[in-house]
Amino acid sequence: MTALAPPLTVELADYGDPLHAADILLLLDAYARDPMGGGEALSEHVRETLVPALAAQPGAFTLIARLGDEAVGLANCFMGFSTFAAKPLVNIHDMVVLEGHRGRGIGRALFAAIEAEAHRRGACKVTLEVLSGNEPAKALYSSLGYGQYELDPAAGQALFWQKRLT
Repeated sequence: MTALAPPLTVELADYGDPLHAADILLLLDAYARDPMGGGEALSEHVRETLVPALAAQPGAFTLIARLGDEAVGLANCFMGFSTFAAKPLVNIHDMVVLEGHRGRGIGRALFAAIEAEAHRRGACKVTLEVLSGNEPAKALYSSLGYGQYELDPAAGQALFWQKRLT
C-alpha cells in the first residue's frame, strides 16, 4: 500500500507567530543560497531584523506553503499602487519553493493564494520580477498568464532596474 502524500496548504503568515517567523527565515535563506537568489546565505543582521521589519511594513504579506507540517514554499508580497488604474497592486518580491519540492504544484498553489489575496485587497494586478535565465520560473509564470509588459510596442518592453543605496 502506498503512503498518502501530506496535504498541501497555503496560509497567510502571522509575523508574530514564532513558527511562521522561523519558516520565513528558513525558506528565504534557502532562496538566498540558491543561484537564482544570489548564492549567499542571509546575513545575521537580516535574520535578526527581517520578520519585525516585515511586520512594521504597511501592506506587506507573506504566504507559506506547507506539505503537512513542513514549510516548502513562500511568497513575500507588498502592496503598491497603479497610477494608470488608480487602484492598488500586489508585487511579489520573493517566490520560493524548496529545491526538493519543485515541480509538484506548490508554486501554482502559492500563485492561486496570492491572486486570491490580491482580489481580497482590491488590487488591479500582480507584478513580479524574474531573472532572464530562470527558465523554469518563467515557464510557470507564463503558464499562469504572466508576461512582460509594454505600453506601446514601439517603445519596447518594460525593464526592471535598480540602484543600491548605502
